[in-house]
Amino acid sequence: MKKGIIAFALAMAMALCTAGAGFAAKVTCTVDSVDGDKVIMTCEKADKMKAGDKVKVTLPSKGAAVEGC
Repeated sequence: MKKGIIAFALAMAMALCTAGAGFAAKVTCTVDSVDGDKVIMTCEKADKMKAGDKVKVTLPSKGAAVEGC
């Protein structure tokens, strides 16, 4: 009985954690210019954003080796 309750609790915790990731939108942008701390970008689906929105930008990794078979 206790194993079932623990399994259910873990399943609910996992479901809640993955549900939060589903709310994040994915927009692809291209950097047009950089002037000091200001960056001008052209984005697909830019109509879904508005001034003041917080965004997360990931920088491309340079020199990272991609290995395969």
